Amino acid sequence: MIVYGRNPVREALRGRRRVTRVWLTGDGPDAGRLAREAEGAVEVERVGSAEAIERLCGSPDHQGVCADAGDYPYASADALLEPEDALVVCLDEVQDPHNLGAVCRAAECAGATGVVVPERRSVHVTPAVCSASAGAVEHLSVARVRNLAEFLERAKRHGAWSYGADAAAQVPYDRPDYRGKVVLVLGSEGRGIRPRVAGACDELVALPVRGRLGSLNVSAAAAALLYGILQRRVALDSVR
Repeated sequence: MIVYGRNPVREALRGRRRVTRVWLTGDGPDAGRLAREAEGAVEVERVGSAEAIERLCGSPDHQGVCADAGDYPYASADALLEPEDALVVCLDEVQDPHNLGAVCRAAECAGATGVVVPERRSVHVTPAVCSASAGAVEHLSVARVRNLAEFLERAKRHGAWSYGADAAAQVPYDRPDYRGKVVLVLGSEGRGIRPRVAGACDELVALPVRGRLGSLNVSAAAAALLYGILQRRVALDSVR
């Protein structure tokens, strides 16, 4: 996998993957800093033009740098449920790489245990996802499962409580307890959570919508809910 962009390449160098080569163009401070971080660990090659970088990575959004980061190391979905305070985000057939990347960035910043996506009809970790996540996928665990509803059933056996985000739900997002193991489920662009996946959730929750639109983008909803869960956990822990 050829990862592109300054932050995605920098985080790939710091993350789990074995980066074998970095290509750079330009002599600015960012290029020089990246070269110093990479030199000694991987092969660094200077190229003569932005077009050469674009030919290597296939995107004009490379910011003058790309790297060969190898295959993405997916995690075990069940392993994400092991921590007693696990916070796992499940995405039900999200297909836009920018949405997956943005969700991963929010999840990593919020300290989530990981993100789970279906093997079929869902975007996986691609160079575009790495870019949209600003390199968060290099540190966050991402897992793939064959059947998301079955994974939610397994999560129950692990002692987790699953909450599905649904704009039409009657339960406000800030009412549940959220302590212990939590799985947060968000649906795809347009149609939301599929009925069988929604049925596997323990409860459906809704964010307040005060404007004229009916719902938030999936990545914006994920960020709001993740930080709402963190705030709720802190508030409940403080009154123990």
